[in-house]
Parts: sequence; structure tokens; C-alpha cells
Amino acid sequence: MTSNSINEVAGADSPAPVQEARLWSNNGWTARVIKNEDDEGWAVEMLKHGETEPALVGPWTMGRDKKNPKPLDAAAFNTLVKTASEFLQRQVQQLRAAQHQNITINMPTGRVSISLDRVADEDDYHALLTAHDAYDEQPAQVRVDSGFRLSKASAIAWIDDGFRKPR
Repeated sequence: MTSNSINEVAGADSPAPVQEARLWSNNGWTARVIKNEDDEGWAVEMLKHGETEPALVGPWTMGRDKKNPKPLDAAAFNTLVKTASEFLQRQVQQLRAAQHQNITINMPTGRVSISLDRVADEDDYHALLTAHDAYDEQPAQVRVDSGFRLSKASAIAWIDDGFRKPR
């Protein structure tokens, strides 16, 4: 599928592609070359359409005159889109990892999987501590403080305490 047909499929909400020296926009992304506030150079920001904050801001190459930025081109734009997309994917993966943890403990009675799932409720931020046995039965689930730290030691202590709510 060509980029033109992608924009046609996306409908009227998709802005028309822009290909200027300091501004490129296409396929849901905008790259904009900006003055670097921290030094005398240039930076490029990548903004995913519909978002208010850039997904990625990085240094940009000076042009031949050593004053103005190098113009954006198709290859640079595609590389920036790929980099910004991968950056957002890593952020999502890190957030998921922080929200969900899992430990498997081999006990004399069998294998027990303990999971901790943080519930991001604005009014009642908490976590659920859940046990599953080797047969995927759920012998216990308790609500714990959002700051509860799941570790091998805390999981074994919870199992040894008969799955009572940790203090």
C-alpha cells in the first residue's frame, strides 16, 4: 500500500503530507527541526498526531554553512519515525512491566505462581496479589497497598502465612 492510499484509507482526519526543509508530516507523525535551547545547534522533535507532547527530541545536524540545519528528507524522516515508534513501544513495555510482576516459587507442595497487578485508579490506587497453583487454580487473591514489593521472599512469606493479607 502506498503512502497516498494509506492517507486515503485514513480519511479526512489525516492531514495532507508536508515535505519542507524543517517540517515533514506523514503517516501519523510530524518531524520539526527547532532551535536547540541548550546550545547553538539544532534539534528535531517527533510528534505523533493527536499527542500534545513530542515523543522524541534529539540533536539535528548542521547544514554545510554551519549556521542553518540540514534539511529533512525522506530517509531521515523515515528513520526518525522508526526511532520514535520504537521509543514509544519501549515506554509501553516498561509501564506494563511496572504494572505487572510475576514470580514462580517451587514449594514442597508444588509450583505456585504469584502475580502483582497494580490498579491505576485515580481515587484508589492499589494492587492485587494473586496466587495460581500448578493446575492454574487460584487459591488466593488479596488487595495490597500499591507500594507492596513482590520478591521471592515476600511471595514465600505470603504462601507460608496461608495467603493472608500481608502487613
